[in-house]
Amino acid sequence: MDVPLAHLDRPFDYLVPAELDDQAVPGTRVKVRFAGQLVDGWLLSRADDSGHTGRLAYLEKVVSPEPVLTPEVARLARAVADRYAGNLADVLRLAVPPRHARVEKEPAADQPNHAPEPGDAAATAVPGGPADSGDAAVPGGSVAPGDSGVPGASAAPGEPVDPRGWRDYPAGPALLRALTDGRPARAVWSALPGEDWAARYADAVAATVVGGRGAVVVVPDSRDLDRLDAALTDVLGPGRHVTLSAALGPARRYRAFLAARRGQVPVVIGTRAAMFAPVHRLGLVAVWDDGDDLHSEPRAPYPHARDVLLTRAQLTEAAALVGGYARTAEAQLLLETGWAREVVADRATVRARIPAIAPTGDDPQLARDPGAATARLPSLAWTAARDALRAGLPVLVQVPRRGYLPSVSCADCRTPARCAHCAGPLALPSAGGTPVCRWCARVAAAYACPECGGRRLRAAVTGARRTAEELGRAFPDVPVRTSGREEVLTDVPGTAALVVATPGAEPVAAGGYGAVLLLDSWALLTRADLRAGEEALRRWLAAAALARPAPAGRVVVVADGALAPVQALLRWDAAWFAGRELAERRELGFPPAVRMASVTGPAEAVADLLAAAQLPADAEVLGPVPADEGRERMLLRVPRARAAALAEALHSAAGLRAARKAADPVRLQVDPLSLF
Repeated sequence: MDVPLAHLDRPFDYLVPAELDDQAVPGTRVKVRFAGQLVDGWLLSRADDSGHTGRLAYLEKVVSPEPVLTPEVARLARAVADRYAGNLADVLRLAVPPRHARVEKEPAADQPNHAPEPGDAAATAVPGGPADSGDAAVPGGSVAPGDSGVPGASAAPGEPVDPRGWRDYPAGPALLRALTDGRPARAVWSALPGEDWAARYADAVAATVVGGRGAVVVVPDSRDLDRLDAALTDVLGPGRHVTLSAALGPARRYRAFLAARRGQVPVVIGTRAAMFAPVHRLGLVAVWDDGDDLHSEPRAPYPHARDVLLTRAQLTEAAALVGGYARTAEAQLLLETGWAREVVADRATVRARIPAIAPTGDDPQLARDPGAATARLPSLAWTAARDALRAGLPVLVQVPRRGYLPSVSCADCRTPARCAHCAGPLALPSAGGTPVCRWCARVAAAYACPECGGRRLRAAVTGARRTAEELGRAFPDVPVRTSGREEVLTDVPGTAALVVATPGAEPVAAGGYGAVLLLDSWALLTRADLRAGEEALRRWLAAAALARPAPAGRVVVVADGALAPVQALLRWDAAWFAGRELAERRELGFPPAVRMASVTGPAEAVADLLAAAQLPADAEVLGPVPADEGRERMLLRVPRARAAALAEALHSAAGLRAARKAADPVRLQVDPLSLF
């Protein structure tokens, strides 16, 4: 039984029976009596004297003698819990996968276990055992004792790794040398268009391993993970790393976790669960595309992979690499505070690598094509697609919304069509389909507009499937493929074809796309979100990076060229936009310039928690604002220097409510992705 209660978020002392002395080593799973119940826990440390004046209970059982929780990960978990006003038990459930007994009993490779030495008399344990972490692992094999993990490196330890593509960045080779030397270099990398980012990360990992250190790399999704896995296999050779993903079962997940814990592999890569991987002699933590919301953990205490990895780098004095085509305001803050250094290409190299990028909403375009202001596929975009297809090259069309018509309205009065039962938006699943509610899935076959009584519907938002249908009619002799939620394509041939994809699902084309069309930009730019501009630019750059360099490659964005995100895209200058974004947020008092926390729940519960919280004197309380399901949200804002005090105050207040068994739950989030 887990005990993730804020008022019990501290270690407890137990006596170790003589018969368990050899098995009860720090980092093992144990069972203890707590409040009359037998609960799971972690043994954190051993000591001769507890210092506790009362009577101590005995450990009931050592679940497994395998010390799966390392001191470094335990310290990291405590720091993450403190930063996010959470409980250590919740973080440990994210950090350590569920035990698989059969895997533990499998013959171990010829590697030392690196297990801590047991103490003598008393043990410190934390209640709250492991739960499913939600991610699985694929073991890549083991490394022989003394092998650095890089072919030929064991014969010449410390030999520099060939910088290859890092030579395009003036600071790139120096970064690899620092990793080989074991220095804690911290870098924010802006990747060039067309860059093989997975190969560059593999080079950085190889440089770290040659220096005798380990590495942890986190990517947003399984497609990115597959690319990095292949790149690492090419550079390090097979069997030199393990890969964490959500695709496999508990046995393979636990087997890979143990390979890292026992020091059999020096490198772990994966999605967000890999941020806690127990790598020995950690020398590098890296995250790719830190602006992707998949890096944010949806379970309490809702940590972000980037922030966890940066905390880990700080605690272990490891190097850190934050990379992407775009740059977040958080990464920009690392540069402006001097914590990290910039790794970028010079402007001449950027100009040589970027495709020709043009907007459709600027004055010259409107003068030539007045309909471009309202057309979904203006003449400039249509011409770019036609020319690329005539040249035998593929064309990528990015559409922000999936589905056919994800939003419809009355054809007569333009009133948005909504469900009569729950007021959710209606959508059309296909050309001859019946309207369906996107919230409750009820069919609205007899829909009639409540304003005018009309029964005809028109598109309010066009999805990827409808776009593919329209383009198929416009270019009848060209194959049309879609990539989205139902089927995500990894790559496509470099021949003439139309590829319609939603953001994040764009496949890689052999040799690059001849044209990339970025449609419906308003759907990204007009979102009621603090990060709307940043997210739009991130998605555009990721798609534009798949195009060929100019003049063979063209990118057309259906947007006004005067907008700041569009300007950054046209110049391929994510650094300029990130600096501008951070300056605006600093002026307005928004993260990451300040630390904010959200408190969400029933109005009475939110008021109760805030009344119990001893907030810092300079804390600002904003709200309330409506939240989902009849709840409300309050926002708390403090200077970054007071972040720890805010988290401690909220955690203590949650502990008081838990101690008196308050009925209504309250959700605490520090620096949530969405504030509105």
